[in-house]
Amino acid sequence: MNVRETLAGVEIDVRVIPRATKTLIGGVRNGALLVRLAAPPVEGAANDALVRLLATRLRVPTRSVRIVAGERGRLKRVVFEGVSANEVRERLL
Repeated sequence: MNVRETLAGVEIDVRVIPRATKTLIGGVRNGALLVRLAAPPVEGAANDALVRLLATRLRVPTRSVRIVAGERGRLKRVVFEGVSANEVRERLL
C-alpha cells in the first residue's frame, strides 16, 4: 500500500467495492487499499461507510478522515489527520 505524508496529512489510495456482503478491508490491490463495503454507492452511503470504517480502524474521529479525490468513483484518495504513516500501515493492514 502506498502511504504518502503530505502537508494535509497522511494520504493513501483506496479501491472500493460497494454492495459487498460484508464491510471489511480486503488487502492491497495495485498499491491501493482494497475495501469491500456493504453500503450501496447511492447518495454518498458508500463514502460515509468508508470514512466510518477507516476512522474506526485508525482510532481517530471521522472528521479526521477525508476523501480528497474520487468521491464518485471506485478509486479514491483519502487523507488522514492526527496519525503517522507508520500508524496507518500498522492499523490498516
